[in-house]
Amino acid sequence: MSIEVTGKQIASDKITIKDVFGEDMWYCIPDYQRPYVWGEDQISSLLDDISHSAINTPDSQYFLGSLVLHCEPKIIKDTSYYENSVLDGQQRLTTLYILQSVIRDLAIDPRLKATCAKAIFQEGNPYDGIPERLRIEFAIRKEVEDFINTFIKCENGTQKKEELLNLVKNSKDVSIRNMANAVLIITKWFLNDDNIDINIFFSYLRQYVILVYVASSELEDAFRLFTVLNDRGIRLRNSDILKAQNLKEVSTQEKQTEYAKYWEDLEGELGEDFDQFLSYIRTILVKEKARHNLLKEFEDNIYQPKKFNHSTKQYEKAEPLLKKGDDTFEIIKTYKGHFDTIFSGNNYNICNNWAFDNLIKVMQDTALSDIWIPPLLVFRENFGDYKILNFLQLLDNKFSGDWIGRETPTARIEAMNTIIKKIEETAILKEISKEDKIKILFDDISFKFNSSLFLSDLDVNTIYGRRFARYILRKVDFLLDAPLYSEKRSSYNEMSVEHILPQNPEEDSKWVADFSASEREEWTHKLGNLVLISRRKNSGQGRLDFADKKTKYFVSSIESFPNSLVVMQKSQWTINELKENHNQLINKIKKHYKI
Repeated sequence: MSIEVTGKQIASDKITIKDVFGEDMWYCIPDYQRPYVWGEDQISSLLDDISHSAINTPDSQYFLGSLVLHCEPKIIKDTSYYENSVLDGQQRLTTLYILQSVIRDLAIDPRLKATCAKAIFQEGNPYDGIPERLRIEFAIRKEVEDFINTFIKCENGTQKKEELLNLVKNSKDVSIRNMANAVLIITKWFLNDDNIDINIFFSYLRQYVILVYVASSELEDAFRLFTVLNDRGIRLRNSDILKAQNLKEVSTQEKQTEYAKYWEDLEGELGEDFDQFLSYIRTILVKEKARHNLLKEFEDNIYQPKKFNHSTKQYEKAEPLLKKGDDTFEIIKTYKGHFDTIFSGNNYNICNNWAFDNLIKVMQDTALSDIWIPPLLVFRENFGDYKILNFLQLLDNKFSGDWIGRETPTARIEAMNTIIKKIEETAILKEISKEDKIKILFDDISFKFNSSLFLSDLDVNTIYGRRFARYILRKVDFLLDAPLYSEKRSSYNEMSVEHILPQNPEEDSKWVADFSASEREEWTHKLGNLVLISRRKNSGQGRLDFADKKTKYFVSSIESFPNSLVVMQKSQWTINELKENHNQLINKIKKHYKI
């Protein structure tokens, strides 16, 4: 099929992946688009979700997202066709493109290989006047097109592991780095024996995974569609529809008025974050990774859940996890109360200090995701403030241990859901004290993580540029000066990660005299050479020799970051001081994480 739009017409329909990459479908990533930026979290989630649907609902369609296209006629060597410039959805589309090249190279069935090859590019045939061309043209820059031709178009191109690793590490082009990394992530996923068979996955992907496209021949209209769908459009949120559904079921007119006012107040307070808050409620109730949009999750998994009957091999109705109407509004009120207290910044009463609030700020400001929030809400619902700081520390260590230890997003989400289940199971234990329940919960294996991988990333590997760098530096500050963090509330409007030994010292500087080239290469980006500062980095001042850097740059930039203050007490910064600082920080982390 092809998308043909003329005049002022706007076309929209759902389309299978088979047709998205059909023989008459051609795409262009225009030069005004941002680079390809998807990483492990997005790619692993996409693969996990598709495989989950392929296994559990193999005859049902899986909605993957939308494409906004500017569709216009083109001619190549007397061959006319429609080209679709991708205004929205290029990250997803590019990932699917790369995915099929990996499947082509891993597959054994020649039919599967041929199907993938046709999805990636059209083979030229001079006798029929058919030009050779890529299914997706990258108008970003020539380097990206060269990468596509070498590693995506060519058979077995995705198996050039060493070359791809080199590009991930050294390419100056962000799209190439991320595309090379995507190839490695997808390959690793399929080589994992625990994952779905590649043939089953591909068959489901092609036939049942769908996108919705909106296409216009007028560029201005296409941009307007993109804007409405993403930015300024006044759209019905999931929360709007949930509100209407639940108000209809409220028991009395008086309560209906009360709940409507409460909901409107929440909308005003939370704004666009309201759907996110409702997703916490969904997680608390369902205790599984979300597979659909919020509205469908509430309808299918909360209000009208189904259970698989192994004897009949069919899904049957199960007891609702929550009823529409009064019960829904009340549970929202309950958990909003816990949420407000936890994030109020006024929890001195918990331990007669600010440790709880300061650790919450560390996680709020620098954590990769908010999947740790539902377990914390559930703990407070069941145990109040009793030992809540100790629980938060365990929860934070598990969350960060899995994150830094490179667990997949799905595994990290499942770990948080397991903790929710353990809290609820422990809370209902009979004939034992709250203290004993807490001890059982805190000793549970659910809080364990792969400490060797976690420590390897912090101790052996470089961390600058990793998404957890700011988090671990904030955590280090929290651990280095616990009394300071307990006695006052920490709040930083701005944080930057700064190298003490600069990344690119002047050739005639003391840095070059004090550090060999190999020492600079090994240690510049490690934990022991990094600190937080409270203003934007200044590359000029950042290259000053240590004595000048302290007085002219750091003094006004470190506020009360304990790690930075420790460094500033040093009279010099050579490899010995750097290693000593690194080891002290690692030992502090090992002690806290009980490694």
